[in-house]
Amino acid sequence: MKGTSRWIAPLLAICCMGVQAQETKEMAYPQAEWSKAGDILMHTPGNELFCGVIHPAAGLFDEYFDVDLAAEEHRGYMKMLENNGIRVHTVTGILKEVGIDSLRTLADKLLVYDASSIPDETAAQTEDYRQHVLQSMSRGDLIRCILLQPTVKLSKTDNNTHYEAEYLQYPLMNLYFTRDQSITTPRGHIICNMNSKQRSPETEIINLCYEHLGLKPIMRITGEGRLEGGDYIPAGNISFIGCGMRTNDEGIRQMLEADALGHDTVVVVRDHKRWQMQMHLDTYFNIIDKDLCTMVRSRLTAQPGEPEFNTCDIWARQPGTKDYSLWKQEIPFVEFLQGRGIQIIPIDFADEMHYANNFLTIAPRHIMAVGGQSEELQQRFREAGVCVEWIPLENLIKGFGAAHCMTQVLQREAYQPDGPSTAVGSTQGRKAGSGTAYRLNATVANEHERGVIIQNSRKRIYMR
Repeated sequence: MKGTSRWIAPLLAICCMGVQAQETKEMAYPQAEWSKAGDILMHTPGNELFCGVIHPAAGLFDEYFDVDLAAEEHRGYMKMLENNGIRVHTVTGILKEVGIDSLRTLADKLLVYDASSIPDETAAQTEDYRQHVLQSMSRGDLIRCILLQPTVKLSKTDNNTHYEAEYLQYPLMNLYFTRDQSITTPRGHIICNMNSKQRSPETEIINLCYEHLGLKPIMRITGEGRLEGGDYIPAGNISFIGCGMRTNDEGIRQMLEADALGHDTVVVVRDHKRWQMQMHLDTYFNIIDKDLCTMVRSRLTAQPGEPEFNTCDIWARQPGTKDYSLWKQEIPFVEFLQGRGIQIIPIDFADEMHYANNFLTIAPRHIMAVGGQSEELQQRFREAGVCVEWIPLENLIKGFGAAHCMTQVLQREAYQPDGPSTAVGSTQGRKAGSGTAYRLNATVANEHERGVIIQNSRKRIYMR
């Protein structure tokens, strides 16, 4: 983990035209998907992936793939991001740094001793023994416990130690899709409420990662609300939220009422097809620049009444106010985009099936996309002036996700609606401004403190 980097730091970007030094920019929570990426959270899959690939459908995967090759692909992807001056933070890297008590508390929730087949053993005896083991565990074994979620199903025997066990695991095989457990809005991080029960523990891990980085989430979706990160795309002065297979109206309502999105206009894109291959908004729609996006052709050409036809509802409020109201309803989504002057690059079915739409935009008209796409699509990108870095992800995409799904962008360059950011920070972190730095509670911040800091009336976010 590149934990010693600053949120305001000199950036060196390797672009399609070669290495170019970039001036230092102010970084903030992402407001626009096309702003230059600064810090990203990822997770390289490990042994927890194995159970998922031996029965792919039960693991929420498409088909079998090689665990070791998948990890190798993931490391290669991270290296490509780092070559563009992006700081990649890994979940396991953070877990190796968090306080041991916090790590043990999380493991305590996930390690289960099942003594239901031993009638003469009390629950207190079982729990005392479990706590003894947890307190004895090394950091590495606590991390394994968290990622594998083991259950020890106990029974009695007259031999040896008088116990025998059946060992079950509920591994977090989907954790490498770090897009889904949270969303990062201009306001901050929102912890999601996952559609699949088996993925719900992932949110606790991501929440712990944020708190360790000094970025305490601003809210959590609860109750009947559902939200997954692949359904959220920030777009300058608006938020796009997909509503369909994985995110529902109740989850969206909770965010609107909490003023957690940070945009005065929220576009709820309604998916009427609810197909696994297009489970999230980012599987059929994505953004490359303020005036350029992609859309799979079946959605682009769909007619009213067809399952692929997307409509959208527009929620809006006056600047400076909190409450949203429904401004327009059931607007054709394609017409909405075209009405804003956004060019749409179509993605044909064969490329869609190879996850062409699930790319990550790391700067205006600069994307990281799954390699192996058609020459026709490559030509469309060239004609639109898009720099594409093609990533070999042949194994990882068999888990029903790709470049966008595997990344949670924690910060991007501060958004400037009329052009690129011109705010210049300092390589010395907190000394970016000359004024006193304050925490959100108005107390004076230390020079090397992490988290959200107010300085010279500007909000900035600092890592370690």
